[in-house]
Amino acid sequence: MALSSFKKLPELQITSQDPYVVRANYGELQIDILLTKNPLFKKVHKEYATVQSFLDRNIPLASVEGLLLLKLYALPSLYRQGNFARVGLYENDIATLLHYYQPDVPSLLNEISKYLSQTDFEKIKNVMSDIQYRIKRFRNISPSDR
Repeated sequence: MALSSFKKLPELQITSQDPYVVRANYGELQIDILLTKNPLFKKVHKEYATVQSFLDRNIPLASVEGLLLLKLYALPSLYRQGNFARVGLYENDIATLLHYYQPDVPSLLNEISKYLSQTDFEKIKNVMSDIQYRIKRFRNISPSDR
């Protein structure tokens, strides 16, 4: 969302802000608002989002493909921060979305490659390959073995 749009939601209390992300609270709920100043966030907002009503307003929410792009984009930074717990959560989210929705992975990789360095993109390709292997292995286990 654009920062100007966020300011129209007085119900949200800002707790932190950087150039691309605003963290806010709505009561007890923590919300991360991704600002369209970031080129990938803008792309997800325009091409990988659906609109839902929230607090009597229409708010764009990322589609499955949009969520995957955002999580893939965040992973290299989480690796550099050494935040093992958050890396695990993001990789699990990615695996779950890939397993249940079966999106077009080559298209997602092509899209995310435009927003990452070559080194970060290679890491993401390896992670995606590992996750896809785990999903394939899971699907090949017979129900009686689970």
